[in-house]
Amino acid sequence: MLRNLHVKNLALIQEVDVDFSEGLNILTGETGAGKSIIIDSITLALGGKMSRDMIREQAPFALVELLFEITNPSIEQKLKEMDIYPEDGVVLISRKIMDGRSVSKINGETCTVSQVRKAAGLLLDIHGQHEHQSLLHNEKQLDILDEYGKEEILFLKKSVSEAYSSYEKLRRKLRESTMDEEERKRRMDFLEYEIREIEQANLQNGEDEELEKLYRKLVNGKKIVENIQEVHELTGYESGQGAGEQIGRALRAIASVEEYDPEIGSLSSMLADIDNLLNDFNREVSTYLSDLTFSEEDFIKTESRLDEINRLKAKYGNTLEQVLCYLKDSREELNGLVDYENNRREMELDFREKEIILRGWSEKLSKKRVEYSKKLASEIEGQLTDLNFLHVDFQIELSDSGHFSANGTDQVEFMISTNPGEVRKPLNRVVSGGELSRIMLAIKTLLAQQDETPTLIFDEIDTGISGRTAQKVSEKLSLVGLHHQVMCITHLPQIAAMADVHYGIEKSVKNGNTVTTIEPLNEEEKTRELARMLGGAQITDRTLESAREMKDLAREQKNTRLK
Repeated sequence: MLRNLHVKNLALIQEVDVDFSEGLNILTGETGAGKSIIIDSITLALGGKMSRDMIREQAPFALVELLFEITNPSIEQKLKEMDIYPEDGVVLISRKIMDGRSVSKINGETCTVSQVRKAAGLLLDIHGQHEHQSLLHNEKQLDILDEYGKEEILFLKKSVSEAYSSYEKLRRKLRESTMDEEERKRRMDFLEYEIREIEQANLQNGEDEELEKLYRKLVNGKKIVENIQEVHELTGYESGQGAGEQIGRALRAIASVEEYDPEIGSLSSMLADIDNLLNDFNREVSTYLSDLTFSEEDFIKTESRLDEINRLKAKYGNTLEQVLCYLKDSREELNGLVDYENNRREMELDFREKEIILRGWSEKLSKKRVEYSKKLASEIEGQLTDLNFLHVDFQIELSDSGHFSANGTDQVEFMISTNPGEVRKPLNRVVSGGELSRIMLAIKTLLAQQDETPTLIFDEIDTGISGRTAQKVSEKLSLVGLHHQVMCITHLPQIAAMADVHYGIEKSVKNGNTVTTIEPLNEEEKTRELARMLGGAQITDRTLESAREMKDLAREQKNTRLK
């Protein structure tokens, strides 16, 4: 659940730090106080679109931080699979907005906006006007049906998806392999030419690396010979000036005085070791020189072989291994073309088998969806009646799309009639914005116990409603709050009265600057806020009494019907 929201330098907010609670969290305030900024700041932190004018005037940056408490082991495991590890049971998501850029972090580690959105999908769900509108889309309606019946539908969807993946892979392969006889012969001739060219080169793994070493040695052969000969002379015993001859003289000189001082003996021994080591080195150099020969023929052969290998690498792969892999693939393709008709028949038989399997799983999924669609339609209808739809006839219609997909073959349409005698029509042809928000709330109420997302935010849930309908909506929000943390911005007192925790959003002028603040309200402040919502700017004893009565009724409602 969302435990804390910290906002700094965002629009009218100078700095806000607010702790949220379990159950139903209600946020209210005067029009223009900045209620929408709270939702906007949360959306922004979770990867929403940003602009430079979001930063408070004259501030160098804006910052939003969301602190989530993780109590569900399933969500914790899914976060760990994203390499997000709760620290002391919490996850901190932040976004800092500067001029023209922003930085997002999870638990202090910089991450991409897409990573934040993926993690946020497990932690929080925002239902605003855009979310309500998505209910008009058939894809969203199908998702709702599948979520409702996921205990049995999820396995079938997975089976359909796997069968479709195999089916689609083979279908593409069949399409790509389709060719006429003339095209097949051209391809075979081309493959035979390439195979012959590579085979005739008789390539060996690692051959190019060895040849390159030899080539470098041969191309620098003269320089090598000259320098090694010089080394041999400088360290030898034949030129009169070699190091070996000089050390020999030194040995004779030191031996002539060795008997006069015992310490000279150790020096003589060290010099003898140097002489032996140098002598061994000089012999090794001599052996290397005797073995070192430069053959013009070897150089030409090596250069020619390297040129051939590099030409093949330029055509068939960057490395010798890739060239040999290309040869292997070409042989397999050629074999397939030689026996093209038989291979084609085998692929078509395999494709038909996969189509039968996919169709079977799709039919099972459709059957299960039909079963759950009747249950869901009946329950939505009941919920809508509770939400003050005076007459409602709701049905979920499934039809065959006529083609396979990873999600089966079904098309879903939510159909509704809200007036007696009217035929059912698709949602997008019937409902108003207020009715749409109530339908979404009804669905969320039904899915609340199945939905693992711990925090639900409802924005504009009270669009186009009032009176008894608002009371019904407040009851539904409170029901959802039994299983989730619910946050709701509202201008209706009936909804605000049902709050487990009530926050007041206020705009004021401080030091010549307009600022928005948000604070939890105590009992007296809750009563005055409800009175303001009931009676406007003039709060009278009568509106205060009405506010207290509304609070008492809400408390009684929660203590009886809701629990």
